[in-house]
Amino acid sequence: MQIATRSSMLLLAAVAWGVATAQPQAPNKRFDGKWQTTVSCEPLRGALGFSYRFASEIKGGSFHGLHGVEDEPGFLLVEGAIEDDGSASLYAKGKSNGKEYTPGRDVATGTEYGYHIKATFTDRSGTGSRVEGRACSFEFVRK
Repeated sequence: MQIATRSSMLLLAAVAWGVATAQPQAPNKRFDGKWQTTVSCEPLRGALGFSYRFASEIKGGSFHGLHGVEDEPGFLLVEGAIEDDGSASLYAKGKSNGKEYTPGRDVATGTEYGYHIKATFTDRSGTGSRVEGRACSFEFVRK
């Protein structure tokens, strides 16, 4: 019984030492900087296709890009994490603008929407695509 107790104490001490010496992982800074983002969406169900560019930034592995004025019709906010290998899971949210660009055209201006983007970054550029809904592609260029 004394051996089991001594072994348990040694195990607990080793775990406590490991927790105490564990260092938090430094944020990914490989992709940090200013980026230009271009989104292009295909026509769908009577809606016109469109394309536009906006400024984005990556800090500590976190992507942030905004087109338009947040919470106003026509805005698009893209955010998410970029892994060390360049793979990224981004999320876009926004509000619809003109009905001519909205599939089905039965959606009121200012209606909220959101979708996921699967992307891959290199040191100078990146590409991505919308996961659900209409076909949209993303291009990222480091400035």
